[in-house]
Order: sequence, then C-alpha cells, then structure tokens
Amino acid sequence: MTQKIETEKLEETVVKINRCTNVTKGGKSLSFSAVVVVGDKSGTIGYGFGKAREVPNAVGKAVKDANKNVVSVPIINGTIPHEVWGCYKTARVYLKPAAPGTGIKAGTSARSVLESVGITDILTKCYGTRNPLNVVKATTEGLKSLRTKQEIELLRGVKIE
Repeated sequence: MTQKIETEKLEETVVKINRCTNVTKGGKSLSFSAVVVVGDKSGTIGYGFGKAREVPNAVGKAVKDANKNVVSVPIINGTIPHEVWGCYKTARVYLKPAAPGTGIKAGTSARSVLESVGITDILTKCYGTRNPLNVVKATTEGLKSLRTKQEIELLRGVKIE
C-alpha cells in the first residue's frame, strides 16, 4: 500500500526534547535532540528524530524526518482491529483494542503516537525499555503490522465469518 499522503494536513506533537552535552578540550558544547510524531488523527502517522544546537532547529529537523516516514493505519470504531505486539530493540509494546468510552490507557510516548493517529479507545502496556524514541518506534511498528478482516481475506483467498 504505497500511496501518496499529503503532509500539509499533519499535526506535529513533540514527544521528548533531550539536552546533550559534549565535553571537549575547549569546553562544553551543548546540543538538543527532539523526537516528534506527526499525524492527521484519521489513520496516518509518522515519527522523526532531529538533533541541532537549538531546540527549534532540532524540532524542525525531526518534523522533516517524520514527514518522510508517514504510514497509514487501519482504525475501526476508534480502536484497532486486533491485538498486536510492537517491538523495536528492547522496547516491546502490547496494543489491545478496547470498548468505546475506555479512552487511551498508555504512557506518554505511546499516547502521543496513538492520539496523533486518531485512536480514541485502546489499552497498552510497555515492556522492556521506557526510552521515548524506542517506545515510539515500537508502537509505530505494532500499528504498521495491523490488518483488517478484508485484507486477510484477500491474502488467504477465503471468506472469514
């Protein structure tokens, strides 16, 4: 499913800004790194990482990177079609569909991804590392691996009841 997604409508959410210091012979050089999630709240998501000497430049680089990594996600009645595990390095995120009215039960990093994609009801649990970048990547990997009932029927060539 390679389709052209318009990046003008995407809203950006800053997940984490980290201050990095490099100590050299001449003193300390300060830089900032930013993790940003972009989404249109209707099934499109992307994440990016940027590093620069100033925060606005780091966020700008991260947004530019996020617009390159945009994917679409199936959403059914405000939740996901089925349970799924998202894994990236040591971060593992369990995503489970929830009944309407449950809300988003997730940590800050996973919550920003799920809100940006437009999911309103979901249960999540993060295992392993709590590193914001790795959790964002694991959550996105889990969302990318979701399939609808119709997609599975086409793949298998049978009717699922």
